[in-house]
Amino acid sequence: MKVLVTGAAGYIGSVLVRQLLNKGYEVRGFDSLKFGGDSLYDVMLNPNFEFVQGDVRKANDVQKALEGIDAIAHLAAIVGDPACKKYSEEANETNWTGSVALFEAAEKAGVKRFVFASTCSNYGKMPDADSFVTETSELRPVSLYAELKVKFEKYLLEERKNSKVCCTALRFSTVYGFSPRIRFDLTVNEFTRNATIHGEQEIWGAQFWRPYCHVDDLARAVILVLESEDEKVRANVFNVGTTEENYNKGMIIEEVCKVVPDVKVNYVEMNEDPRDYRVNFDKIKNELGYTITKKVPDGVREIYKLLKSGIVTDSFAQKFRNI
Repeated sequence: MKVLVTGAAGYIGSVLVRQLLNKGYEVRGFDSLKFGGDSLYDVMLNPNFEFVQGDVRKANDVQKALEGIDAIAHLAAIVGDPACKKYSEEANETNWTGSVALFEAAEKAGVKRFVFASTCSNYGKMPDADSFVTETSELRPVSLYAELKVKFEKYLLEERKNSKVCCTALRFSTVYGFSPRIRFDLTVNEFTRNATIHGEQEIWGAQFWRPYCHVDDLARAVILVLESEDEKVRANVFNVGTTEENYNKGMIIEEVCKVVPDVKVNYVEMNEDPRDYRVNFDKIKNELGYTITKKVPDGVREIYKLLKSGIVTDSFAQKFRNI
């Protein structure tokens, strides 16, 4: 199988590329290189890897990227609430218009599988603070980022459910951990960075919940779907993570403090947060046999080790965040 990874130079994409290559897949990376291509330097020498620089919004770029492709892992997007708010026009063009055009071109090109990287942010604020949301729960997006993810999910799984292309949406947990395109603007990574460099962290609304999943395990879920039987994943959606890895911000900083010594934590009371959700992950575990390999404390230790090594000279630099 020859797999096209859109967003191949990104935080999750660069990890997925390596995992696919390690399993013997032929891989074509596709990326606009908005944040540079450093994360792909070493894989360029792999005989099973090729790279096409391009933009999902440009038909000619997409056409070139699709030649000879069997499956697509579609990760290319303007990622996160702040980035989509700041670059709303680009977000609409990329996360919606460009994604639809990519899928339509994939259909014409005879692509067999299409795995879409969606998000648990789609759940917004859960109506019952004591419960867990599942794949059948109401989607309540509270940001442009989530609205566009929900819109494309519905397009794939409802409007295109009878397509010859086997489509699957994966609602990713909040990601963390080491990646060749490291980011320090993600909760676990950011808290660890701030605690390590400045010795303190301010926590706004310590009680609000999110599920977390290591970047390695999110990438593994994409490969699991590609390797699963058609009838198990066709026109289907899965939350990606594990139920035990739901944390509020107070719990995250507690894990950071177990690894990073002498951290001063400043709690700021906040009673309203547009996003607050605990997620159940039984479906992907029971139907596809998915399990995680790393937990939040593992990610904290990774980032702490990276920062203490001194190899990152300025972890606050622009290149380590999305905006």
